[in-house]
Amino acid sequence: MLRTLDIRDMLIIDRLGLELGPGLNVLTGETGAGKSILLDSLGFVLGWRGRAALVRSGADRGEVSAEFDLPPGHPARTVLDEAGIAVEDDAVLLRRVNTADGRKTAWINGSRASGEVLRQLGDALLELHGQHDDKGLMDIRGHRALLDAFAGAGPAREAVGAAWRDLSKAAKALRAARAQVEATKAEEDFLRHAVAEFDDLGPEAGEDEALDARRRLMQGAERIREDVAKALQAIGPNGAEAQMLDATRWLEDAGEAADQLAGAIDALGRAMTELGEAQAGVEAVLDALSFDPHELEAVEERLFAIRALARKHGVAPDELGAFGDDLRARLDLLDASGPGMRALVEAEAEARKAYDAAAASLTTLRTDAAGRLDAAMAAELAPLKMERAVFVTRVTEGSEGPEGRDDVAFEVATNPGAPPGPLNKIASGGELSRFLLALKVCLTGGDRSMTLIFDEIDRGVGGATADAVGRRLKALAEGGQVLVVTHSPQVAALGAHHWRVEKRVEGEVTTSTVVPLGEGERVDEIARMLAGDTVTEAARGAAKALLDAAA
Repeated sequence: MLRTLDIRDMLIIDRLGLELGPGLNVLTGETGAGKSILLDSLGFVLGWRGRAALVRSGADRGEVSAEFDLPPGHPARTVLDEAGIAVEDDAVLLRRVNTADGRKTAWINGSRASGEVLRQLGDALLELHGQHDDKGLMDIRGHRALLDAFAGAGPAREAVGAAWRDLSKAAKALRAARAQVEATKAEEDFLRHAVAEFDDLGPEAGEDEALDARRRLMQGAERIREDVAKALQAIGPNGAEAQMLDATRWLEDAGEAADQLAGAIDALGRAMTELGEAQAGVEAVLDALSFDPHELEAVEERLFAIRALARKHGVAPDELGAFGDDLRARLDLLDASGPGMRALVEAEAEARKAYDAAAASLTTLRTDAAGRLDAAMAAELAPLKMERAVFVTRVTEGSEGPEGRDDVAFEVATNPGAPPGPLNKIASGGELSRFLLALKVCLTGGDRSMTLIFDEIDRGVGGATADAVGRRLKALAEGGQVLVVTHSPQVAALGAHHWRVEKRVEGEVTTSTVVPLGEGERVDEIARMLAGDTVTEAARGAAKALLDAAA
């Protein structure tokens, strides 16, 4: 329930405080007095999109605060919990500021909040039916959602939506697999030939570089081996080794000088040892440089084959291995498409079966609810002086989708014996308002958690019909809260709380305010609504009669 609404510097309101109560709250006033500004301001603090310029001329900023009762279990608490906002004393206080340059800032219970959180909270706290809301009844696209709300079809719709998503996913996977198989089949011959080439050659990563290095080594090995062999000959038994052996023998045979040559002889011995190690190293290299000319030919052939395959497929030689794996995978897909495709077909069939079952269940739920809604509407239309009107909910088969496969349309017949037809072609403006009110009563049922606002829903009706509309509004407000903006004295007389919206001009400044009305003031206001500018005693008497009848 909306407890208070406080407005500062919004449009033509400088300062206004409004305390509302349970039951039926009525706002009256002359046209242009500012009743719509109250609703614009309330919509602003709830994050609804409305007028762009709201700040009163000459003010730096405008501000709106609204306090709501929030009993345990109220749906709005879920929104606050998800936003991390605490609730104290079963109340929620919303405050939103709009600066003259258009910047908007909002708080919920003192915590900063985004416009999206405000809108989610507003959707759980309050429902507004404006002067043109009956146009929603004429939009057939919204009829299915209204029927589902009456049927309590939320879980069934969710089940259909989940089944639709599964079906869409399975169908997409099947289409993609079929497209890939078709594309693969078109290149089957190429794939089989290419994979055979790769299997025959078996290229490995880094092989091109290794083969090229081996080829270069073997190409230069003959020239290098000749030089190494010459070096071995120079230090071998026929070269330096023989000369050093001769030198050592000659020195050892030097007679009396042998003792003086002992150091030189030892040095030659060490040199002979080093020379032997050098000879062994050179011999090892010489052995390594020995190769089979056929090996060079084989290396060159494989190197050229690898490079030719790389050029053929437009990849680097080192990428041949990965490219070959990709070709094999594509061929494997083609070969395995039979079993794989069957699995996808079966998955799609299972998803289709689940969707059909969920959609059929939702159709049954809607069909049953349509009959109950028609009966409930008949009961509601009678008190609204439309006892001869017929309201029919048509549920027909339509295109399948995430909300099922049903089309829903509300049709009416306002004259006895006439066939039902579309609302926009059958009902007048006043009749549409009453259809909307009856539908709202049916849809609300026993739920009184939301504050309902009706902006001139009684337009186009008067007399006994207006009284009937007022009494349905009063019944709808029992145990909850309804706020109605009205020009109907019959509706105003039925209110539990009554305010008059006034526009005042002081100097060149126009402001709007809201005045709570006591018993005597209500008589004068309702008399004004009955008589116009000149309030007569007869009008006051009629006003008292209306109030007495409403009591």
